[in-house]
Amino acid sequence: MRTAAARVTAAALLAATLAAATACAAGPEDGAPAGAVAPASPAPASPAPASPAAPPASASPARVPATLSFTGKTLDGTAFDVAALAGRPVVLWFWAPWCATGASQAWTVAEIAPAYRDTVPIVGVAGLGEQKAMKSFVTEFDLGGTTQIDDRAGALWRRFKVAEQSTFVVLDRTGRVVHQGFLDGEALTRQVETLARG
Repeated sequence: MRTAAARVTAAALLAATLAAATACAAGPEDGAPAGAVAPASPAPASPAPASPAAPPASASPARVPATLSFTGKTLDGTAFDVAALAGRPVVLWFWAPWCATGASQAWTVAEIAPAYRDTVPIVGVAGLGEQKAMKSFVTEFDLGGTTQIDDRAGALWRRFKVAEQSTFVVLDRTGRVVHQGFLDGEALTRQVETLARG
């Protein structure tokens, strides 16, 4: 496992190299076909999965806001219902495997996501690339413990009107968008810590 200093150095070198060769401003085209991500069927709220930080079983289930009413498949092909995260703040991280900005943020996501898995889940939304490149990105940046939705067709990118990557969409526990846009590692960490306390 790499040290924090080595991760920062590797991310900086990768970011500099990729920044020289590519820009990260392109989002999915409006006319792109819908893909693996679909709206969840309107249903009563689903309870959050059991975890040490989850409310007791006797508590009423969280209402599922429209922002979390969708399903998809992870990069490994597992079905994922985002509604299961209702009642908690959620961070959606829209990234592309070739983007230098996403690469520079990946180490922070890999570092903080496991610590906040039960209180402020971070969910990656991989798009604008081939699945093989997306899986390589996850491996390279130690993101295997963080849910990564396969959104190659851009359905979620269009749903959240993401026009460039890397973009973070931060939802409070009611599902309201409280931030959408760029966050560097320090700002992301502060945002997640604040949501976890609140």
